[in-house]
Amino acid sequence: MMNQIQRAVTEELISSYTVPVRDPLWKHIYISKGMEALLHCPQMTELAGIRQLGPTHLLYPGAVHTRLSHSLGVFHLARQMLISLLQTGSLSGCTPEGVRAFLTASLLHDLGHFPYTHSLKGLPLKDHEQLGSEIISSSRELSRVISESMHTDPAMVCAVIDEGIETSDPEIMIYRSLLSGPLDPDKLDYLNRDAYFCGVPYGIQDIDYIISKLHWSQEHMKPGMETSGLGALENLIFSKYLMYRYVYWHRTVRSATAMVKHALFSGLSEGIIAPEDLYYFNDESFLRLCSSRSYPPFSLVEQVRQNRLYQCSMEIPFDSSSPEHLRLLDLPYRLQREQELSCGSEIPRVIIDIPEGISLECNIPLISSRKAAEPVHILTPEVIDSMQRSLRIIRVFVSPDMTDQELSSMEQLSL
Repeated sequence: MMNQIQRAVTEELISSYTVPVRDPLWKHIYISKGMEALLHCPQMTELAGIRQLGPTHLLYPGAVHTRLSHSLGVFHLARQMLISLLQTGSLSGCTPEGVRAFLTASLLHDLGHFPYTHSLKGLPLKDHEQLGSEIISSSRELSRVISESMHTDPAMVCAVIDEGIETSDPEIMIYRSLLSGPLDPDKLDYLNRDAYFCGVPYGIQDIDYIISKLHWSQEHMKPGMETSGLGALENLIFSKYLMYRYVYWHRTVRSATAMVKHALFSGLSEGIIAPEDLYYFNDESFLRLCSSRSYPPFSLVEQVRQNRLYQCSMEIPFDSSSPEHLRLLDLPYRLQREQELSCGSEIPRVIIDIPEGISLECNIPLISSRKAAEPVHILTPEVIDSMQRSLRIIRVFVSPDMTDQELSSMEQLSL
């Protein structure tokens, strides 16, 4: 049963969000007047200039949706999840101000995100969550809107977004667990949204059903699910696997990602750019930065923009027992190998790509008769491990103008 505070919070969640925003995926997303003011802040409108999937539109032309539309979707699902958890009576400890901070954080969680999606992942840069909290805390206007229009504390919003901020507040810990976990609104939105705009069926989830089966596990301090929703969790795992295989880590997307990453890491290594130069950009300002520097490897970024991608000449499953494969995870060593294979060319003719390790596990508490069980593996560890290993492939990409002789020599490459 809900106590008086929970009822007040639930009532506010239902009655205060009445301003409709059209969304192609979720149809109507209802925001509050305070959130409407947030959407007009320049830091939010900047997200409309960052494609959610970066260069993926080169493979799937419809994939031009933005971080702004994704952010609205995350807020929408975060609100639905919170309403459901409060109505079951399983979640307690939420205050009206805290809930507003959580929903504000769900809308602003990608505020510091880099352009070109994960092309910058693994580079020596700050996490985008840290950048997001820095944007909020350093902007008087944004902080004022959060305080006066959302009626919550900007510092609490930052603490929910950025887990690097130390806190002992149990309410903040609840919201962190809700916003970032195996079954969070971020993942549920991007899987569905990315599949929708790419025109593929792989990422589609039964969102209403999943949310209706959620319960809060006080013992584990994270959302759990009724055992009757087990099939939905299995579908989530397979959806993520298929989206990585056919969308996020498709060889065409990986070629574009590797080209941009090589250019930036080369520039960082040689002092052509500093980490701070890459913060707070959208897609267009990022392209302008690269074109403004007379540094040959930056031409790779322009080639990606023009869809003149390097070709995949070799694919090798990543082997964690191979010393060479492990060495190639080190970006300076990988850059050295690429330079050797490119025979000193100013613009690399060979680029080696290794996706980062990912986890497909969905380890959440399953709840039967409203009693929390221990978190269980939805699929066996062997199955999960096999799926994860099948995704992680070392690819060698070569310049489109490579001669037959050069391509022939590449066949002798031992990795």
